[in-house]
Amino acid sequence: MTRGSVQGEDTREGGSNAPERAEAVRKDDDNAVDGTGDSENAGEESGGQTGREAGGETEGAAGDEPGEETGGQAADEPGGETGGQAADEPGGKPGDTPREKVPRAEAAGEALTETPGRRPRRARRVLRLTAVGLALLLACLAGAGYLYYEHLNGNIQRDALNLGDSKVAAPTPNAAGQTPLNILVIGSDARDSEENQQLGGARETFGSTPLADVQMLVHLSADRSNMSVVSMPRDTLVEIPKCTDPDDGEVYPASDGRVMTNQSLGHGGPGCTVATWQELTGIHIDHFVMVDFAGVVSMADAVGGVPVCVDANIHSRDGQGHGSGLKLAEGTHPVKGEQALQWLRTRYGFEDGSDLARAKAQHMYLNSMVRTLRENATLGNPNKLRRLAEEATAALTVDPGLDTVKKLYDLSDELRRVKPERITMTTMPNRYVGARVEPTEDAEQLFRLVREDIALDGKDAKKKPDPGPTTPADPADPDDELAVQVRNGTRTDELGAAPGRANTVAGLLVDQGFAKAVADSSVLPSEDRTVVRYPSTDLEGDARRVAEVLGIPAGSVLRSTEVSGVTLVVGADWREGTAYKAPEADDSTPESAEALNGADDDACMHVDPSFTWS
Repeated sequence: MTRGSVQGEDTREGGSNAPERAEAVRKDDDNAVDGTGDSENAGEESGGQTGREAGGETEGAAGDEPGEETGGQAADEPGGETGGQAADEPGGKPGDTPREKVPRAEAAGEALTETPGRRPRRARRVLRLTAVGLALLLACLAGAGYLYYEHLNGNIQRDALNLGDSKVAAPTPNAAGQTPLNILVIGSDARDSEENQQLGGARETFGSTPLADVQMLVHLSADRSNMSVVSMPRDTLVEIPKCTDPDDGEVYPASDGRVMTNQSLGHGGPGCTVATWQELTGIHIDHFVMVDFAGVVSMADAVGGVPVCVDANIHSRDGQGHGSGLKLAEGTHPVKGEQALQWLRTRYGFEDGSDLARAKAQHMYLNSMVRTLRENATLGNPNKLRRLAEEATAALTVDPGLDTVKKLYDLSDELRRVKPERITMTTMPNRYVGARVEPTEDAEQLFRLVREDIALDGKDAKKKPDPGPTTPADPADPDDELAVQVRNGTRTDELGAAPGRANTVAGLLVDQGFAKAVADSSVLPSEDRTVVRYPSTDLEGDARRVAEVLGIPAGSVLRSTEVSGVTLVVGADWREGTAYKAPEADDSTPESAEALNGADDDACMHVDPSFTWS
């Protein structure tokens, strides 16, 4: 059937009642548009059917689809033709009788016009389109969120956790199954980019091997109630163990004697700095986080500035041009960007101008940053949060255990639980060796407190010494087959080694059935406390057996690569007698650690008068 044959043709019942039909349309039309009648039914009430109706014949597709030609289009659509117009529309014939409302073809299953109580079809269509639009919007947002999350993950640089040969066993879980968390924070002085070069200065060092100029061990207690931070001055003399770069297989031999600890980063990466810390402290390190000059600046900007204090005007620059360039007036000021980096790098002008003074200033900065993040709305502002996430992920190099945004967020959530008043910042106790420093006996005391998860603020309930695992990984050999070397470590700063102690204690072991116990007089170490060391897990059971027989606490049985077999070092706490009496544990933080409480917002750096201005 052609369009011409459709116009004016009405094959439905009542087709001759045009006037009545027109009147009914006018009365029923609740949705008239500009007086032209029902916007959807105008064409349908005509003598011809629209292309939408089942049974209507068309030359093309359904008439309610844009741009498609129908046998008779709805009158409310641009350019729509109807087979016959309603009497109240332009072109309608006055006096036509409207026909009765009749159902559409049964296949359509809808009434020809809206019935009372039903939502108008246009409203339904708008709702459908709105729902579809919202669904598409949510899908787009979800997709964009996922892509941004992957973008942030892609920002993060990764490196191996530990490049050394020896590993330190993880601490034993407490009664609740919790274990502490130890994270080594490393500040690299890398000048491997134009931005780092501009910020770090020293143009002659561009592209040279980076140094770990900032090293801080962050210890989060097993119960997550407190946090301890131990800084190691970059000038500390340590023995760097053999490290292997996993990327190219290059082996970096162990240092020939003691060298500055900041050189460890150049032995294959941050994983060698981790290995060096573990060798020195006996502390198991779970993660590391490393940041360079540019990263410090960008993150300081992202948090909106960190308040710091000086007790006088300061300009960190001497006559030869040495110094960070920091210039601040007396009092408290928020620092960010390059000025924050200057604060963290300043030695000239702070106290005695040493690396120890710089570590103290770094502690003040970190304490203040923690308080700033907790107290202001930085993390409640989506834009600032996004910027912080962007800058932080781009600034960090981490181990594989922290290599996604989710892992970093989970870690920050753990750290955030600790209140500032339960955070303790310390510097590793040390003494000068020429222009460098070395750990003291107090340093070992500090390391022991961290190993045993004892809070440095002294607010822990009294803890019993860690008895260690009840069953060693490898059982002890029979006593008469167990080889033991005994060394005299009773020498102190004030006293020489007590004579004959290695022979005496070796004899005690022989009397107890350890036929292979011998004195080793070739080495005269200095140990504050008596210890039993072993090099590998297969000898742990042997070492623990020796300690048990002599009454030495399990906490004094230590794994160490400094020995080749089970080695008993008689310490200054056993200079005489044949029965060892373990000294009462002193769980206080040494005064030489210069502890700073995280809630102390009155702390102020002392300025050397030679670096002040007026």
